[in-house]
Amino acid sequence: MADGEGTVALPAAPSSRRPRVVILGAGFGGLFAAKAMKGLDADITVIDRHNHHLFQPLLHQVATAGLAPSDIAWPVRSVLARQANVSVRFGTVSEIDTVRREVVLDEARVPYDHLVCATGARHSYFGHDDWARHAAGLKSVDDATMIRRQLLLAFERAETTENPVERDRLLRVVIVGAGPTGVELAGAIAELAHFTLAADFRRIDPRDTQVILIEAGSRVLSAFGEASSDYARRALERKGIGVRLDTRVTVCDAHGVEIDAGQGPERIESETVLWAAGVAASPVGRWLDVATDRAGRVPVQEDLSVEALPDVFVIGDAASVTDSAGHAVPGIAPAAKQQGRYVARVLRARLGGGPTPGPFHYRHAGNLATIGRGAGVAEFPRLRLTGFPAWALWGVAHVYFLIGLPSPLLVTLRWLWEYATYRRGARLITGPMPVESLRDASSATDKAVETLVDPRDSAGTRSDPL
Repeated sequence: MADGEGTVALPAAPSSRRPRVVILGAGFGGLFAAKAMKGLDADITVIDRHNHHLFQPLLHQVATAGLAPSDIAWPVRSVLARQANVSVRFGTVSEIDTVRREVVLDEARVPYDHLVCATGARHSYFGHDDWARHAAGLKSVDDATMIRRQLLLAFERAETTENPVERDRLLRVVIVGAGPTGVELAGAIAELAHFTLAADFRRIDPRDTQVILIEAGSRVLSAFGEASSDYARRALERKGIGVRLDTRVTVCDAHGVEIDAGQGPERIESETVLWAAGVAASPVGRWLDVATDRAGRVPVQEDLSVEALPDVFVIGDAASVTDSAGHAVPGIAPAAKQQGRYVARVLRARLGGGPTPGPFHYRHAGNLATIGRGAGVAEFPRLRLTGFPAWALWGVAHVYFLIGLPSPLLVTLRWLWEYATYRRGARLITGPMPVESLRDASSATDKAVETLVDPRDSAGTRSDPL
């Protein structure tokens, strides 16, 4: 039946007396929560606006043509197919009605008894949302394929332009933000230009590509220790990457950025500007009508529930979590996984009548980052690695955590092949062409037509070239 707001209430499931658990988001937190509820006597619904789970730590490999999207993403329905108590719904959430306990989804309302919000984060441009048009972030498969298209098109356009200034602009990449995403993107793009594409062009040398990494702070990889940070900076510079620390971006437009390092503004012309400087939580705080922190994250209690909403949990990047030791929990994949499993234990206790688990405690396994081929940093409580051992450990750890099978084996074999040959097989330009590229193509076509037209023929009829 339609309610007063014009939406349609979904019919109750046959097992209507069973508790209804709704999970918003099929990222690490939501998916691991659902998997940990296997066998729970409840009807679980997983809702996501994408039909796939994405292994985000490897997105930069897709963006730089190292892997295909299908290597790091799997259909959510397939992942959860063997859980009889789970159903998957594809759609976009627009509102959460906490009074009626319903999620407003497209043209329907999904009722819940317990709600788990694992809706992740989006790019933050620090009040300059208009910059999003010119500086692509990296959070989704669409982002990665768009960046790949932008990078490869820049090389193609550099190959055909006659203007040396424009060629330099096309062969210059600016990355804003030197956290793990920015550092990994910089290393992978430098490797793509200096090795993979080096022999593919005739009029340009891709090894002339400039990669510039801009960071407002005083260190790259600021979440790592100073020794690891210093190693990462040196490794980036050895790969020909320009590292600009203590530098703020003040302007970002279609032709590049303006920066300020304390000595006045400086202009950097670039065709490709990539954003890795910050994230903001999804609008879950607004949906729940609760206070949030400056990044839009919802503060939660020690059991990850929302104050005054004991049956609503927020986990992952959307939550501001302080664990039982008083430490702020970072917004990274291992933390989201642990939170998802923890909420599943809480719900098992509530619905099954067992003992309630203690407060959530985050177990930090370590930090990992790669800096292109054969270079990386790894930090653990009692061990620090750099160079090739850290890079190899990074690869093993990420492949190990891939969810789809036989994806781990396929990805490993592909990486070994690329390591031996420097080849990247996913160098495809797909999707709609940018307006600028279409304009360039039209201009090139006009020039080609002009060579076939007698300039004395004002009517523009074709002249026989023979």
